[in-house]
Amino acid sequence: MYIPPVFRVDDVAEMHRVMREARLATLVTATEEGMIGTPLPMLLDESEGRYGTLYAHVARANPQWKIAALGEGLAIFSGPDAYITPSWYATKRQTGKVVPTWDYVAVHAYGSVEFFDNTDRLLDVVTRLTDLHERPLAMPWAVSDAPTEFVQSQLRGIVGVRMSITRLDGKRKMSQNRSAEDRQGVINGLANSGDALDAVVADLVPTLNNDR
Repeated sequence: MYIPPVFRVDDVAEMHRVMREARLATLVTATEEGMIGTPLPMLLDESEGRYGTLYAHVARANPQWKIAALGEGLAIFSGPDAYITPSWYATKRQTGKVVPTWDYVAVHAYGSVEFFDNTDRLLDVVTRLTDLHERPLAMPWAVSDAPTEFVQSQLRGIVGVRMSITRLDGKRKMSQNRSAEDRQGVINGLANSGDALDAVVADLVPTLNNDR
């Protein structure tokens, strides 16, 4: 991922936060047959390894796990994003020398990918993923709520994924390269757009030159 210094995120804890909040990632592997990508909810275990370890599962019918990966895999996590119109910039009124852009947050995680179908490991991954996403609900569902035989039959239809992260690239492009006046225009424009995601992005745009 191309990351100009002004947009670079080096803090591992912040990148982990973006990964947790993204909820859905895209796992990409390069193979002799070409690139393969699968959208997946991924569980980040921060206690495993220097940068953490990712767990997920794919359908057994998915060819991605059957074709050997060439080199490391890539997990792409996308955070809040929004279109930025030049109309919001003070510079537009001053010189007209402005163009549209996109503000966004992204983290790319790299590491060797292991696929597995051990029943106990699969059950552990499925249980942890389920607990993670059910926890906020008023009446959380648990894997143990389903009949054991049914759960075992479902496990036979999936393959586990483990990726030990070897490096992380973090990017937070939130108009840091614009003037304070332009950034305030972006904040106002996003906040008043009526789109909930735009409002989230508005809160991420810095108002001070040293705010990243």
